[in-house]
Amino acid sequence: MAIDTLDHGFDRAEVFARIRRRTIFTIAAPVMILAYLVYTWFAFDISGILERAQPERAAILATDSVAYKVHVTKDIRRGGLEVAIEGERTATYDNANAPDWVKIDGDNAVVDLGEGYIVDIAGKTMKFTVPGYGVITATATKKGVETQLPPGDVPDWIKDDPRKFDARPTIDRRVQVTKTKIEVHNYFGGWENFWFAFNSPLHGKSFGDLVSLAMSDQRIDPDRSNLSLIVHEFLSNPDWQHGEVFTALFETVMMAVLGTLTAALVGLPLAFIAARNFTPSFVLRFGVRRLFDFLRGIDMLIWSLIFIRAFGLGPLTGALAIAFTDTGTLGKLFSEALENIDNKQVEGVRATGASQIQRYRYGVIPQILPVFVSQVLYYLESNTRSATVIGALGAGGIGLMLVETMRTSRDWENTSYIIILTILVVIVMDQMSSWLRRKLIEGK
Repeated sequence: MAIDTLDHGFDRAEVFARIRRRTIFTIAAPVMILAYLVYTWFAFDISGILERAQPERAAILATDSVAYKVHVTKDIRRGGLEVAIEGERTATYDNANAPDWVKIDGDNAVVDLGEGYIVDIAGKTMKFTVPGYGVITATATKKGVETQLPPGDVPDWIKDDPRKFDARPTIDRRVQVTKTKIEVHNYFGGWENFWFAFNSPLHGKSFGDLVSLAMSDQRIDPDRSNLSLIVHEFLSNPDWQHGEVFTALFETVMMAVLGTLTAALVGLPLAFIAARNFTPSFVLRFGVRRLFDFLRGIDMLIWSLIFIRAFGLGPLTGALAIAFTDTGTLGKLFSEALENIDNKQVEGVRATGASQIQRYRYGVIPQILPVFVSQVLYYLESNTRSATVIGALGAGGIGLMLVETMRTSRDWENTSYIIILTILVVIVMDQMSSWLRRKLIEGK
């Protein structure tokens, strides 16, 4: 009798059926993923987004975040020529002490942008010499701007409009002409006036000069020591606002710490009520568990908006938003940890005649301490980042300052500064969390 079976008693048809099902699944899964990606491409209008993208503007903003520009400006209406860092009145050079790449002759100037790029400003006319292209002439008139370009096709880096002429042959060189002014931008790497303001008596001094000044008995300001003056001039820098930034960072960290600790201290007692092996009442357990769902079901940002309307702007709203959200999350995690403890350790403590509180202290807490510490420290680190986002909505801290610097395109170096400081704070919090975890859990 012939039986269609394999040597080990398996039905050959069943084996082939399994292979076909697995083959179909192997093919169907990538096809479904591909179909989903195609759907999202059209649903989210990816093609339109790519068409509207402005990568050149992103490159400009990236450049502004790591470099600064010096403006050479000729005011055609009132006359006069000005050289200023970022175009600021408070950071304007004296024409007699202008940078060596700017040669000023009355209301006229010759600006050497390097590598053969020369701008000659004479009266209402600007001549821009571009290596490999030629000389561009732009003259301001009562109606707008008249330009003369070298013969041939107009390159993409030139925007020749009757109302405004704009040429940017490289990312770090730019000239603009309107009927009211002629402006030249020259970019330099670094952050301008980072340590001290342009008009500060300490501006331009080297680190060695500052050390010598701090140790000197001859005071620059009779009312304070030189060391105190150095610290004051640094923190009160009006361009970078170091003092305000450090205060905002401290507020952000305090929001995260206060919110997380409040959530942990409130969530742990509620976790005992929500745990099945500690609270026999189903109604009580059900109510507390639904409370956890309610608290963590509303996003932290929504809580912050609610508290802003209730208590106004300030760090307290951010701390409350973190506390409410994390009370639900940590409470649920703690209750699950309590339900998974080993009752033998609790029974052993009970056998010694310990009271209910002592049984919790010596039989329960040591078992959930690793989970408690790990989760609290993790959420403390995570909430440091979340506090930045909450602060951007109005809760204060470094997030609010970050949004303020992003409102204008001229402050992207300040934006980079704040982002870098925020990342450093998160790194420090992560290292401190790791150290505390080792000390409290591993005993190292």
